[in-house]
Amino acid sequence: MRTIYQSLILTCCICMLSLTSCKDFLKEEVFSQLAPENYLRTKEGLTSLLYEAYAKAANMNSNNSIYVLGPQEFPTDILNQSGDSVEPTIKNYRDFNWDPTMDFLIQNWDPPYQCIRDANMVLENIPESALTDAEKKLYTAEARFLRAISYYKLYFFFGPVPLRTSTTQSVNLAKAEENTLKNFIETELKEATTDLPMPTNVQERYRAHKAAAMGYLIKFYLNTKKWNDVIVLSQTFLSTFNYTLFGEYMDMFKVENENNSEYIWVRPAIASTDRATANSWSNVSFPDNFKSSPETGIVFKSTWLNWPNEFRIYDAFYNSFEAGDKRKKLFMTVYINNANQTVSLLGNDNIRSVKYWPDQNNAGAAHGNDIPEIRLADIYLSRAEALNEVNGPTQDALDNINYVRRRANILDLKLVDITSKDQLRDLILAERGHEFYNEGHRRIDMIRMGKFISNAIARGKNARNIHLVFPIPQVVVDSDPLLKNTDY
Repeated sequence: MRTIYQSLILTCCICMLSLTSCKDFLKEEVFSQLAPENYLRTKEGLTSLLYEAYAKAANMNSNNSIYVLGPQEFPTDILNQSGDSVEPTIKNYRDFNWDPTMDFLIQNWDPPYQCIRDANMVLENIPESALTDAEKKLYTAEARFLRAISYYKLYFFFGPVPLRTSTTQSVNLAKAEENTLKNFIETELKEATTDLPMPTNVQERYRAHKAAAMGYLIKFYLNTKKWNDVIVLSQTFLSTFNYTLFGEYMDMFKVENENNSEYIWVRPAIASTDRATANSWSNVSFPDNFKSSPETGIVFKSTWLNWPNEFRIYDAFYNSFEAGDKRKKLFMTVYINNANQTVSLLGNDNIRSVKYWPDQNNAGAAHGNDIPEIRLADIYLSRAEALNEVNGPTQDALDNINYVRRRANILDLKLVDITSKDQLRDLILAERGHEFYNEGHRRIDMIRMGKFISNAIARGKNARNIHLVFPIPQVVVDSDPLLKNTDY
């Protein structure tokens, strides 16, 4: 099946060829057809623009492993880093010393707003377009979905941000009121859920569908603590769609298994020479002079890269897993170097994660492992958390947690052993850490459960309440007199 991103490349190439072949023989009717105001009313033009919005929503113009996943885990108890030119920047994230001039901020601001711009243009041109009524309904739902998840990402990264719903709004725009922005995200996801197709009926892989919109709405309710809405909608999700937990956790994140029954919505990765469209995790996971890993069975391939920028897992996080937890199999605690020496990685916060298993068909630094944004395990654990927040520990809540734990080959939690809502909340936070490490969830999970700042302080970090959100990039603030960063 051709993916939406392959179609995007093909569409752009066709457009360029068309323009080149006509450059010496332009006629008025051809010029009129290609004029932006007319081209964006054709199916070809709207499809091309919609696909551009998809690419921006997937953040396909920045290094996902460093710029997107990194800021969600560097300030937490999971991930640290050293080496290469990015170390000073990442150290500031680890130590809670970030400020609006820091790198990695703009990479999380520009792509969502570029997606929002493209989605707004699609929505504005649909009514007078040549699309059929069915196509208009579909394209409208897709554009609203992409715009909503872009605002979702912006809100939970930066807090309230300017709400741009039209290309005719002023260039300068102040932050939206928080409730206004939250209501907009909720409404857009609800409308998209109604009009998007079932996952089995999507036209191309990676295009939006009902399950993705409903999954994001569940996550939105979870992170805004609308517990009853999480309970109701998660039950609807589980009874509506046919997703299942992937059998073997260790294999789920390999390229050959990325089109699996658990992934609901992903950030696509392409192993091409353009590293920005790829997953680069493997390049930062190998220790110096790495030859092989006796624990995982990975043997270094000559075409892979081993960067001096090294991502490392804290010992305390690794040691927090229960004995026999299969999810630990994606960590390296020892390796063989090029001198055939066995080197231990334990005891110095130097453990390595190979969650995104190296791609056998990589292109230099580019690996093709899709990065899951929402998968079925998240629906189960979100439901369990909401049930606990509303009712305290119940068997229903534990059942949802235990579905996930059984795949990891660890014992069920038992109701008789859990005495309070607080205790189960802590167990759920631990479970989410063990299930979703290196997927970009840890920061927001800790914030939601009130542990982000206190945990950082306990680890000796300079954490304060202003660090619950990141500052708007200074270059953006400088360009808009209506924007400012409070407390920065």
